[in-house]
Amino acid sequence: MAHDDLRSFLDCLEKEGQLLRITEEVSPEPDVAAAANAACRLGDNAPALYFDNITGFTDARIAMNVHGSWANHALALGLPKNSGTREQVEEFIGRWAKFPVRPEWRDNPPWAENSMEGEGVDIFQVLPLVRLNDGDGGFYLDKAAVVSRDPEDPENSDKQNVGIYRIEVKGKRKLAMQPVPMHDIALQLRKAEEVGEDLPVAITLGNEPVISIVASTPMRYDENEYELAGALRGAPAPIAEAPLTGLPVPWGSEVVIEGVIEGRKREIEGPFGEFTGHYSGGRNMTVIRIDRISYRTDPIFEHLYIGMPWTEVDYLIAANTCVPIYQQLKKEFPEVQAVNAMYTHGLVVIVSTEKRYGGFAKSVGLRVLTLPHGLGYAATVIVVDEDIDPFNLPQVLWALSVKMNPREDLVVVPNLPVLELAPQAQSPGIVDKLIIDATTPVAPDNRGNYSTQVHDLPEVTEWVQRLQQIAGK
Repeated sequence: MAHDDLRSFLDCLEKEGQLLRITEEVSPEPDVAAAANAACRLGDNAPALYFDNITGFTDARIAMNVHGSWANHALALGLPKNSGTREQVEEFIGRWAKFPVRPEWRDNPPWAENSMEGEGVDIFQVLPLVRLNDGDGGFYLDKAAVVSRDPEDPENSDKQNVGIYRIEVKGKRKLAMQPVPMHDIALQLRKAEEVGEDLPVAITLGNEPVISIVASTPMRYDENEYELAGALRGAPAPIAEAPLTGLPVPWGSEVVIEGVIEGRKREIEGPFGEFTGHYSGGRNMTVIRIDRISYRTDPIFEHLYIGMPWTEVDYLIAANTCVPIYQQLKKEFPEVQAVNAMYTHGLVVIVSTEKRYGGFAKSVGLRVLTLPHGLGYAATVIVVDEDIDPFNLPQVLWALSVKMNPREDLVVVPNLPVLELAPQAQSPGIVDKLIIDATTPVAPDNRGNYSTQVHDLPEVTEWVQRLQQIAGK
C-alpha cells in the first residue's frame, strides 16, 4: 500500500512493531541524536523513533531512523518487513522497469494549513532543531527534499530535480546548502548564475517514505524523480504546487520552505558529520534566502542521524544506489549479473559478471568509474564471477583470497574526480581509483589453476528449504 504522507507511514511502522515512541522527557542534545545513533546498532530490524517530550520545546515532534533498517525500508516499498537485502534490490529493479509513472496533482495539501512569509519568517518557530554530532557547526536539515528547475528549460518536468543535500540553518530566514558539483542542482545553479539570476527552490521536510528514497537516487539529469516514485509506489505520486515558487512539491509534506539560492553568494558552512563517517570542514557554500514557510499544524520534524556506518542514511541510499549502476551497466554489458553499491553511497562497488574473453572484467570495472554516479563516488570497484553473490561478503572475500593476483589484477587509475567529501583524497575532489579483478581468468588470459573448483552439490537448494522447514523458519 502506498503512503501519501509521513504520518500514515509512521502508523504503519507502529502497527508492524517498527516504531518506538519515546515518552519520557529527553534533552534535545545529546539524547535525540544519541538515541538514533543507538537505534542503528539494533540490527536489520531496528525501529524508527518518535519523540514528543523534549526539554525546552513546546509540542515538539521529531521522527528519527524512519528508514533506518531493512525492515523499515521494506515497509516503505510495501514489502513484508522480513524481506532480505538482495530481494529488496531485485524488487527495486523490477519496479524501475515500470518507470515512468506520471505524478498526480492534488488540491488542499496538508502543509497549507499555516504559513509565514517575508520578514515574518522564523524557522526556529516551526522546527525543533537539534545538532546530530558534537562536532557539527550548527543545526542541519539533512533529510529534506530540495525541488528545483532547469532555468534554461523551466517547463520541462523531466529536467526538474528533487534531491537531498545537507542544509545548515544560518538564521531565522537564512540557510546554507552544499551542492556537490556532480549533482543536478549544481548544474542548475551554474546556469542561473551565468545569467546573473537566483535559483528558486522549495525545500520539503517530513515526506512520505518513497520521496526520500527517490530524492537520494542517482538518476540521470533528464529523469523525473516523481515519475520514479510512482513506479516504486505502484501508484502515482501525489504532488501540489508550492504557492510562492510554483514548484511541484510532495502533497503530503509536513513543511514546505520556499526561497532562492542567491546567485554568486557564498558563506562558510560546516563542519558536519557526513555519510563518510568523518567530519567535513568548513567551506564556502551557497546561501538560501527563505521567503515563505508553509506547514502542517504541529508538524513532525523528520531528522536523520549520520555517522560511522551503518546508520539510517546507509539503509536509505543502499538499494537506490545499486540499481541505477546495474541498469546502466546492463545495457552495455548484458553479462553483468548483479551490483552491490551499498557501501558509503557506492564509494565501493562490487559487480558480478560473466566474461566474454580475457580482460573483460577489468573493462567492466573501468566503465563503472565513468558512469554518472561512478564519476563522483566509485573509488574502488571489485569485479567477481557470475557465481559469486556480491551481497554475500564471505563469498566476495573468498574471491579476493583466491582469484586476485596483486601483480596483475589491481588497476590504479590516477587523478580521477570524486566528491570533495571523500576523506581519502589528498586534494579535495581528486583521487586515484582502484579496480580489483577477482574473477577467474579466461582465454587468452591463461593464468592460475582454476580447473578444480569445488561447487555446491546439486541437492543443496532443496536441502536449504528442508532445513528451514525443520527449523521452523
